[in-house]
Amino acid sequence: MVIDDMRKTFEAVLDQLSPAKAREAAKRYLEPEAAKDQVAKTANELVQLSQRLRETVRREVRSQMRSMGVATQEELDALRKRVRDLERASGRTSPGTTAGRSTTRKPARKTSSGTASSGSTARRTTTRKPAARKSTG
Repeated sequence: MVIDDMRKTFEAVLDQLSPAKAREAAKRYLEPEAAKDQVAKTANELVQLSQRLRETVRREVRSQMRSMGVATQEELDALRKRVRDLERASGRTSPGTTAGRSTTRKPARKTSSGTASSGSTARRTTTRKPAARKSTG
């Protein structure tokens, strides 16, 4: 039972701890006759601890990602903006667009035979070349 209470507390502290969950955890660890202000103070300390731990985990993840050379979202956003600005300055637009309109094609539809159709209902016919005649001499 003590282990279960500790597990719940650790999960609550590592998660985004709401004030209600913090009060619930504080009541579990304080004496049943603890004053409301003591419960509130303990709950507030748990919320602050949760925030500090989450920030510590964020910093560590950021540090590890940086050490692996992974770009941050901010760096990617800045790079996208720079590319857009350079494209505008050179008079070009992003790939797949021309003057604000998309040039992407619609996917081919499947016909009843299960093959892809280019959108037209006309059947394509193949013209065969006549077989070459052998010369007899």
